[in-house]
Amino acid sequence: MQIALALVAAYLLGSVPFAMISSRIFGLADPRSYGSGNPGATNVLRSGNKKAALLTLLGDALKGWLAVYIAERMGFSSTVVGLVALAVFLGHLYPIFLRFKGGKGVATAAGVIIALDPLLGLAVAGTWLFMAFAFRYSSLAAVVAAGMAPVISILMHGGNGQALVVGVLGMALIGKHWQNIQRLLAGQESKIGGKKKT
Repeated sequence: MQIALALVAAYLLGSVPFAMISSRIFGLADPRSYGSGNPGATNVLRSGNKKAALLTLLGDALKGWLAVYIAERMGFSSTVVGLVALAVFLGHLYPIFLRFKGGKGVATAAGVIIALDPLLGLAVAGTWLFMAFAFRYSSLAAVVAAGMAPVISILMHGGNGQALVVGVLGMALIGKHWQNIQRLLAGQESKIGGKKKT
């Protein structure tokens, strides 16, 4: 029962839509009504309000980190902690509060990975930052970082349960970015800070 409650709580925490919250705080339009329509930090940034985007980024990352941190402090096994990590992540992707249409999960996955393994989190974040600054495409940075995350985990710790959890997160992230990948290949993807291309 305790494990079931932990998973439900993690899912509900993941479902908290910080893009919507920050947009309301700063008096912005619903982020689902412009740009990519994605309730995430990158799309909120398209509103021109960097503070709202930063609040979204931090909130989405914090909920991923917090769920895993609490699960670890409660003394759950590594398997249960891994399930909690997936539950909070899935809550962000398919939030009950937004009729199961959530964000793409980059910030929440980052928070989860940092909580699971801070060094791995820094390595994955570094990968994202390098790609983002080098190419100015948030989606490309996310896809590359997602693909490299399980590889880095295996190189650091071998093929353990953590690598499996990180691999599932990575595959889900790449899947959520499928349309972005198509736009990248067609040269139609918008760059960081720019408006969505038509």
